[in-house]
Amino acid sequence: MPHTEEWKVRLYLFEEEGTTHARAVLDTGTTELSGHGNAHRNPMDMDVPEIGDELSAGRALHDLGRQLVDIAERDIEGVSPAAAGRRARPQTGWPSPEQMSPPGPGRR
Repeated sequence: MPHTEEWKVRLYLFEEEGTTHARAVLDTGTTELSGHGNAHRNPMDMDVPEIGDELSAGRALHDLGRQLVDIAERDIEGVSPAAAGRRARPQTGWPSPEQMSPPGPGRR
């Protein structure tokens, strides 16, 4: 079943006294989330505003991404009775312990 969505992210940056603040706002059309990030310049470092922008924006987007993953995990638990009470296992390419057959004689 094809599914297409467009989500919009706005990124706001501002600097004050050697600290750059960023706020990333995600608008899904039905929900709005905000991620936040900061970057602090060492007074001994050269003043390069682009570096503070990049760090604070990256941290704000990382915060936003973490929130989305947390929401998705809660949603998965809400629709999957088997997932209730446990966190999703990361995909590693290896079978989960539940998928592995019990050891045969002489194996541990």
